[in-house]
Amino acid sequence: MTQQKKLKVLDLALIAMFSAVMAVCSWISVPATVPFTLQTFGVFLAVGVLGGKKGSIAVLVYLILGMVGAPVFAGFSGGIGALLGSTGGYIIGFLFSALTMWAFEALLGKKTWVLALSMVAGLLVCYAFGTVWFMVVYANGTGPIGLWTALTWCVIPYIIPDALKIALALVLSNRLSKLKNKSVK
Repeated sequence: MTQQKKLKVLDLALIAMFSAVMAVCSWISVPATVPFTLQTFGVFLAVGVLGGKKGSIAVLVYLILGMVGAPVFAGFSGGIGALLGSTGGYIIGFLFSALTMWAFEALLGKKTWVLALSMVAGLLVCYAFGTVWFMVVYANGTGPIGLWTALTWCVIPYIIPDALKIALALVLSNRLSKLKNKSVK
């Protein structure tokens, strides 16, 4: 097998592995209005280790698995219904987080500070998309909800845990990237 084919096989295997890591991270869940999970950690780790393009593909694979009904989302759920529910915007927001991180990588490179900044920016994008989605779905089912109320339910309680996930993902991304790069050589 040529070196180029070995890399492609390795890339596919890593994309599949990180899609599975995101699923496992979603199953570690504390129930709440928006469940506390490690999904964002999985997204940050995938993009941090695989890079923007392959990490975004891993997130897309994860979303497709969930859309077709595989129980990869929080609470072992899956299917279009999970995405159309009040927290579906946060799940779809994972892809926008990954794409944001990829954009930072493309514009500023792969330095650690860039990765950290891109994780924060990606999280903010996910919060924004998910909160707007939550407000729309909640309004359709229950009645209008104010932005402040949505933020107190869906964002503010998650800021500290998400900051810890970013810190852990940053440390692990740096270490795992070094291991991955050694194994490719």
